[in-house]
Amino acid sequence: MSLTHMNELGYAKMVSVEEKKDTLRIARAIGEIVVSAETFERVKTGGIKKGDVLTVAQVAGIIGAKRTSDIIPMCHPLNLTGVDLEFNMIDETNTIQITAIAKVIGKTGVEMEALTAVTVAALTIYDMCKAIDKEMVIQNIYLAEKTGGKSGHYLRTKEN
Repeated sequence: MSLTHMNELGYAKMVSVEEKKDTLRIARAIGEIVVSAETFERVKTGGIKKGDVLTVAQVAGIIGAKRTSDIIPMCHPLNLTGVDLEFNMIDETNTIQITAIAKVIGKTGVEMEALTAVTVAALTIYDMCKAIDKEMVIQNIYLAEKTGGKSGHYLRTKEN
């Protein structure tokens, strides 16, 4: 099996995609950050001094998706057609679940952009809350679903 990201000399390369067809490609990624009970309540009620945590994390996640090719060396720069994030506050476990959906009409998928959006949003929550909670844990970041392209539809069936 040959590796697509290696050239004939064995060095890393960015895969050529000009032969691929433009299709609508959508990826959904999920992740979570577990915080203390106090932090969870303060995020819910707007009690974090740096501002509205989830609004800032939303914007940061979108920026992260847009800048993915700047930080992941083999990612192609994409002209994203949409990025959205949702935050689900899970009271029983003081967990903020983050879901990101990235969309593009293009020659390559948006999985990395969705995963980056989730990661940057989680890191932003961490940054905004670290003064009161250094025990936060970012965990379970994964691709949940993707559509488009030659490989078609993928839906994760494994539970985390």
